[in-house]
Amino acid sequence: MFVAITSSPRDYAWGSTSAIAGLLGRRPSGLPEAELWLGAHPGSPSTLLGEDAPAATLADWVAADPDAVLGADAIAEHGPRLPFLLKVLAAAAPLSLQAHPSPAQALAGFARENAAGIRLDAPERNYKDAFHKPELIVALSERFEALCGFRAPAEVRAILAALRAADAESAAPDPAPLQGLEARLSGPDGLRSTVQWLLGADAVEAGEVARLVERVLALAASDTLAGGEFAREFATVRGVADAYPGDPGIVLTLLLNRVTLRPGEALYLPAGNIHAYLDGLGIELMAASDNVLRGGLTPKHIDVDELLDVLSFEPVPVPLMVPENPHPGALVYRPDVADFVLHSIERSEGQEPTPVALAGPAIALCTAGRLQLTGAHGGATLERGESCFITPDEGDLRVGGAGTLFIATVG
Repeated sequence: MFVAITSSPRDYAWGSTSAIAGLLGRRPSGLPEAELWLGAHPGSPSTLLGEDAPAATLADWVAADPDAVLGADAIAEHGPRLPFLLKVLAAAAPLSLQAHPSPAQALAGFARENAAGIRLDAPERNYKDAFHKPELIVALSERFEALCGFRAPAEVRAILAALRAADAESAAPDPAPLQGLEARLSGPDGLRSTVQWLLGADAVEAGEVARLVERVLALAASDTLAGGEFAREFATVRGVADAYPGDPGIVLTLLLNRVTLRPGEALYLPAGNIHAYLDGLGIELMAASDNVLRGGLTPKHIDVDELLDVLSFEPVPVPLMVPENPHPGALVYRPDVADFVLHSIERSEGQEPTPVALAGPAIALCTAGRLQLTGAHGGATLERGESCFITPDEGDLRVGGAGTLFIATVG
């Protein structure tokens, strides 16, 4: 069964006022449009369209008839819930630094906060549900800017050396804050203790952190660093400082991998990876969860102890995900979790239909052109900006027509 669905963009302050509307051929709302959610997540379930729609929303339909909507295999793996959430994400300002828990951490944290009587909507609540939240972002804009994972120690040392050199050349050198940062990083369990100090400093240490943030920002604006080897990193410092003045996450950005994605390039962010999207338009696919541990660049609650338990402090290379290419114009982004897989299809007229192997329920979104989807029992035609839900009884699909299509399904 193919059922048309729709959703309205969420107006988070960091969102673009034009990117999502421009991609989908919609009229801009005049407000920031940060994320368009397609799925059954209770925070913004998709609306089912058509006079014969089986329910008002996808969440209602899942609740009423999980066997038909999800299929026995998906229910056996994930329970009676749609395990993924497909988003169009448009960042015009930096999002918060954040990380997500593993399945075991999410289950334990959710139970612990329930037992403590913390309301689900309480600002200090960390775990809104019992699920992990790995995520995948595929760039659509010419540039998608992000931070992800801790840098190699040698790169961090080179950045600190550049800061020390700029400080020495400045009109009024002030090396003490940089020396303090370097001493913490070179000590036992250096990354962990540095993050703990930056984000959870006591009253006395908070003054030291504020002085460090101020000094790093002043040096980042100097001619010495604005055009050097790490010009992009120091431009990031200036950019996040404009959005979050005085935030200790400003310094933390220098410890993280800085990446620019081109269209079709993707990041996969598993449990424990600290990251932040800075600017750009992309397709995001994630496990359907609200569990976020924040680590700076935000006015929201930061639970430093819980964040430290969740974070992976192992330096990693940029976590790029290389897609499979099973057919001409077809890419498959397949992470190491069972919650989701993303198919990207680019077609032109005259091509043979593109086969798409599905393992369960799916959501399709057309971002360009006009495409025909055919399954075992039915079909649908999607034009730019249109989307549909596909029940698992349709089996594998064949896609015809010309345009661009994204299909999210289970792993």
